[in-house]
Amino acid sequence: MASQNETRPKKPLIINAFVMMCSGHQSPGLWRHPDDESWRFGDIDHWVELAQILEEAKFHGMFIADVLGGYDVYQQKLDAAMISGAQWPMNEPLAIVPAMAAATKSLGFGVTVSTTYEQPYHLARRLATVDHLTKGRLGWNIVTSYLDSAAKNLGRAEQPAHDDRYAQAEEYIRVMYKLFQSSWRDDAVQLNRETGVYTDPSLVRKINHKGRFFDVPGPAITQPSPQRTPLLLQAGTSKAGKVFAAQHAEAIFVSAHAAAAVAKSIADVRQLARTDFGRDPNAIKVLALVTPIIGETEEEAQAKLKDFRKYASTEGALALFGGWTGIDLDKYGDDEELRHVESNAVRSTVDAYARFSPANSKWTKHTVAEHISIGGNGPLVVGTAAQVADGLEAWISEADGYALFPQSFKDIGKLLLPELRKRGLFWDDYDVPGGTYRENFYGQKGQKHPPEGHVASTFQWKAGVPESEHAVPE
Repeated sequence: MASQNETRPKKPLIINAFVMMCSGHQSPGLWRHPDDESWRFGDIDHWVELAQILEEAKFHGMFIADVLGGYDVYQQKLDAAMISGAQWPMNEPLAIVPAMAAATKSLGFGVTVSTTYEQPYHLARRLATVDHLTKGRLGWNIVTSYLDSAAKNLGRAEQPAHDDRYAQAEEYIRVMYKLFQSSWRDDAVQLNRETGVYTDPSLVRKINHKGRFFDVPGPAITQPSPQRTPLLLQAGTSKAGKVFAAQHAEAIFVSAHAAAAVAKSIADVRQLARTDFGRDPNAIKVLALVTPIIGETEEEAQAKLKDFRKYASTEGALALFGGWTGIDLDKYGDDEELRHVESNAVRSTVDAYARFSPANSKWTKHTVAEHISIGGNGPLVVGTAAQVADGLEAWISEADGYALFPQSFKDIGKLLLPELRKRGLFWDDYDVPGGTYRENFYGQKGQKHPPEGHVASTFQWKAGVPESEHAVPE
């Protein structure tokens, strides 16, 4: 496989750790494994230690997922999630970032925050504050949420309709751009001890946003942070999600059990970026969920997988599946072939999982549970460092995926990263040591703000530009 790629230019990988403020994350039940430490998610020392491990290994960043409710679709209750620890209990992720940043110099932190349940003025303040405290190492993974359990606890009877959530997100992100980029001129903070002027009032303005979902007069309460707008990440493969990503995302997150399953989505987003929004499609990076299980030998790696499976919770996996899809598989028999049931939603969902499995395989609810119980909706790549590197190169060539979200971080640093470096697929050090998340993401010193060609750049009120020459964009 490596020889097939020798004729192609090497595409360096962006490697992030995929974590969550809970136990087990996408592998419910593994908190019982004697080597697992995810149950320490409420301990600040756990997160500081993890951030230091990642930075020592030169990971680009830590990507922190989040949900605002529990997984209560399976059996119509939370019990399976509670018992297995399937993303329950769950802490708020943004709070831990400054502590990790204080213990590191270059590692980035991508935090998931929804646009559905928080006012943009408030979130702009929270994100700008953390971007200041991390010296510009914050990313924002923009989501619209998907759990009715969250909606019911946040003042709604149910989730807003899918396209309405994205319409709100589109207005939301523009309000954020106005607050982050347009409300203050770059040089508004004078901090002049001789004149006594901290902020020049003529260089701060209201944004006077009035829209379908939000009325925000402004100005932003926080001064411009090192990146002004955090690095923008997004996950969404629906039609509306692709349009949103094509315009706003600097990186998109994809997950599927085979590269071919995500290749079209990636191509669609990049095509839309070029044709509809005039962006360089190759400027949009792709972050693909992959769970490597690595050993010194293939036998050792397979033994690790077998050991992990002993602790995996199938009930927890079914709880996660119910939350992700809205489908309660408890309604079906233990041996029932799910590709033959009446529900179109069940058949199409399971067909997507089974698409790349042997033709004569049977897909019951237990097959689905086992399929996602280790690593969730991404592929397992099991073997030696060389075999796992081969698998990642295959993903790059077939899906054009650039990044890896590993879960066994010490194995990654010890075994896989040296192999990737030998192949020219991973850096030796941060491109901009001590730089912002965006600088290291693009590999360009000085690229702290959204780049030219990204819609956010048109909102920026730059130093020296009179207000009359830079109106707040709509």
